[in-house]
Amino acid sequence: MCYAAHAPHPASRLENMSYRTTISLKSTPSIRQLRAFVAVYHTGSLSAAAETLALTQPAVTLLLKELEDKLGIKLFDRTTRSLRRTHAATEAITYAERALADLTALGERMSDLVDVKRGRIRLAATSTVAQTLLPGVIRQYLDQYPNVRVSVDDCAPGEFVERVLGEQVDFGVGALEGPVPGLAQTVFLNDTLCAVATSDEFLDDRPMTWKQLSEWPVVVVQAGYGVRRAIDRAIAVAGVELQIAQEVSLLTTALAMAASRLGVAIIPQSMFARTYYPNLVGRRLIRPVVPRALAVVCKENRQLSPAAQAFADLLPGAAAL
Repeated sequence: MCYAAHAPHPASRLENMSYRTTISLKSTPSIRQLRAFVAVYHTGSLSAAAETLALTQPAVTLLLKELEDKLGIKLFDRTTRSLRRTHAATEAITYAERALADLTALGERMSDLVDVKRGRIRLAATSTVAQTLLPGVIRQYLDQYPNVRVSVDDCAPGEFVERVLGEQVDFGVGALEGPVPGLAQTVFLNDTLCAVATSDEFLDDRPMTWKQLSEWPVVVVQAGYGVRRAIDRAIAVAGVELQIAQEVSLLTTALAMAASRLGVAIIPQSMFARTYYPNLVGRRLIRPVVPRALAVVCKENRQLSPAAQAFADLLPGAAAL
């Protein structure tokens, strides 16, 4: 069949519809109806449109009728020999094609997010984790997902929970001292504390008791920090007092001081494993052992985006290196 130009139609009801502020779902065209309309519009034939859409001709006819009923206006004048566009159809085609294009773009954009082809993740980490564990993970992640932007909020230990609870970031990477209402964590590394000194001071890497440590001057983080609270609990259990030579804000500072023989640093073992001081020796602290779990921390009932989940999936392997 072929079609011919149709005389201009009086003021279109379709035009009036575009100015409505609200349209009920019952009057909103479906995707299948719009596709049928576009196919018929461009092919000028119900049978050709049916072939294009891999549908039967009666199915296309029904979809077209349903669309016309929803819009309240005829889109085609049909006879047994021809199919002609109405003025309403020439106006509607732009909207229909735009809607289908937007839906296609929506699908593609969401697919890109699911496949981690683009996106952005924001994560919080204490300075120690940001300096030791994260750089290698971020490099590995960006090698796999180069179009995803990674932002790191390296914050003080006391600010870590606030960043995640306040949704200033998508998730956090760090250690919680205990359960925090509103937060969920997925542990990827079970860590412990260790004592670190130069090879001149520590002749081997055998485990060390807190009582033995009490005989050495130590470098610890300041009171109120997560690791310091764990240290204070451990010495209380061991019934000893430490000879505190230096109190610092950052564990990396404690490590640097240990390398300069200013005292024995007490730090997480995972941090020592990533140290760049070849003259240092680490000894696991026991009696008691102080567990310290590194975890992905996020708000309860909040699902990580595909991009964030892909990052979280890299952490166990990176932590084990």
